[in-house]
Amino acid sequence: MTKPQLILIPGLLNDGELWRDQLKPLSQISRPMVADITQGNTLRELAQDVLANAEEEFALAGFSMGGVVALEIMRIAPERVTHLALLDTTMLPDGSDHDRERQRLISMVHNGSKFHGFGERLLDIYVAPGNRQDARIAARVRSMTERLGPEVFIRQSLIERPDSRPLLHDIYCPTLVLCGESDVLTPPDMHRDMAVDIPDSRLVILPDSGHLTPIEQPKAVSEALAQLMARDRFMPVHMPVEQGAASYLA
Repeated sequence: MTKPQLILIPGLLNDGELWRDQLKPLSQISRPMVADITQGNTLRELAQDVLANAEEEFALAGFSMGGVVALEIMRIAPERVTHLALLDTTMLPDGSDHDRERQRLISMVHNGSKFHGFGERLLDIYVAPGNRQDARIAARVRSMTERLGPEVFIRQSLIERPDSRPLLHDIYCPTLVLCGESDVLTPPDMHRDMAVDIPDSRLVILPDSGHLTPIEQPKAVSEALAQLMARDRFMPVHMPVEQGAASYLA
């Protein structure tokens, strides 16, 4: 029997390195592939780029901005998605504070400031306090931001994030809603709200992790995604269940 396709969508200034630790364990139960969301200028274009490389039916996981793209795919082609995972993401539209900060960073790049990608200030925001001294995490994220560069940063940053709250009630495939317990960018309460509104959802809050769950808690993320793939897509049960870190998929 052919394993199902699992499309993994990275976040802003992320590429396949984000999902590195998930690819091998998830290949036991699926055919994982990492989507490219670096080329489009609108959210619809990014979603269509993903769909153009997808099979007729597929499972879908989106991290951060990738989760926003995944929700756009659920607007366009929900019948093609068998299972959905939303990791450290948001269903809310851009707020004025976020927009001002985004424009400030874009202006710095346009004005010739050196593109650092992922400095110490962002490290403190993105990861849990216990992981801030982990040089391997910082190096992995910096390698992605440097590889993708300022042009991708500007293009992705200018993409408008819509209000996806009305969509959540119409998502009927088995869904995982997951975030780090110390995620300050897209906090746990936001994910609890998402899980409540999605009919067949399960909520996982991972301890000892900030925003970068696939890197900070790779085994737990792999296990949660494997559990999602094992769920029956034809038996929707509205029962958000908050879980801690699960045992690793061997």
